[in-house]
Amino acid sequence: MNIIYEDNHIIVVLKKADQPIMQDASQDYDLLTQVKDYIKMKYDKPGNVFVGLVHRLDRPVGGIMVFAKTSKAASRLSEQIRNNKVVKKYLAVVLGRMSNTSDSLENWMYKDESKKTSFIADKIYKDAKLAKLSYTVLKTSGEYSLLDIDLHTGRHHQIRVQFSNIGHPIYGDMKYGNGPKGHIALFAYCLEFIHPVTGQLMKFNAEPDYSIPPWPLFR
Repeated sequence: MNIIYEDNHIIVVLKKADQPIMQDASQDYDLLTQVKDYIKMKYDKPGNVFVGLVHRLDRPVGGIMVFAKTSKAASRLSEQIRNNKVVKKYLAVVLGRMSNTSDSLENWMYKDESKKTSFIADKIYKDAKLAKLSYTVLKTSGEYSLLDIDLHTGRHHQIRVQFSNIGHPIYGDMKYGNGPKGHIALFAYCLEFIHPVTGQLMKFNAEPDYSIPPWPLFR
């Protein structure tokens, strides 16, 4: 496990692509369990270890995540997320060249629980929620564009659905796109929040694995 930062209240780690956040039907070693096992072993804690899951990344997506080590930290981090006080930025490689070098996307989305899939919807659709993000084109290479995405809301599969909706699916996203197969080119590279106890501004950055296609195109 790649630990970026740790103190008595929080632990920030780099999630591997294709690792589940929580235990699922695959029974693969999930990140939440991995963090609990690490804390249990390092601090020789008996019984169940508390680790608060306050936000998520899709299984295929790698990047930075913060976990709470106390219930107080979990509550305060969750409140920041609910109030959109946490900055979450992503790098993504999408199919095609964008018509604008920077823009915002705003849609109403709903999640089909039975299919575990999200869709763009009319705002009057039952349970539809507003989804907002902004992006800047960093580079283009052939038929692909590298985007810097600032996520303003945290809807299920939001980035993947919104870019597919405008005809620029994310590389490797076979669920919402029809591009080349491979690891999905979506990476949570920046996470910024207020420390739940000290009040200090915490900002973390990481880079995707540039050895895995299509990232070498933008090295």
